[in-house]
Amino acid sequence: MNTPSKKTGKTNKHQVCPWWMAYFFDNPLRRLMHPPSKILGPYVNTGMTVLDLGCGFGHFALGMARLTGKTGRVVAVDVQQKMLDKTMARARKAGLAEIIHPIRCDGYCIGLPLKLDFALASNSLHETPVPEKILAEIFTLLTPGGLFLLLEPGAHLQYEEFETEIAMAKKCGFEEVKRPKITRQMCSLLQKPTGKMAT
Repeated sequence: MNTPSKKTGKTNKHQVCPWWMAYFFDNPLRRLMHPPSKILGPYVNTGMTVLDLGCGFGHFALGMARLTGKTGRVVAVDVQQKMLDKTMARARKAGLAEIIHPIRCDGYCIGLPLKLDFALASNSLHETPVPEKILAEIFTLLTPGGLFLLLEPGAHLQYEEFETEIAMAKKCGFEEVKRPKITRQMCSLLQKPTGKMAT
């Protein structure tokens, strides 16, 4: 486990991806390679309350909004306002703005006053200052039996770093269900055990 910096309190070495770089990876090719309906369809259903941590330009947030429908709620969280602005602009164009709720956070805390049925962290956990803290918060927010899909970039993150994240999640109380196969991603599907309280 990384040692926290006395100055910042951070435990990781990665920086937040600048908002403008999202134009390079949130594009039609990604929508073909990582279709939200296929990746998230098995876990997200009508009426659910779900989280997209590090929503970027809304690739998965919009996809989850289509899956939850108008009776659901998608909480799109990011540390950069420009990411949230782009997500909501796309949501309005797609007629999904009423389902998606943008929240800007500081990276150390999500700060949601509600319970989640499902959570997604796509290529974002490694950029948070203290991943252990975010994982513990997600565990607390999820209802018992709730699923958490962790995706990290295979070309950017070392495999050992991903395994460290899984170990952190298990320490928070998560159980690993499986390792889904997604192109160019390292993936883990985790679950908050039924009846288990936050530690």
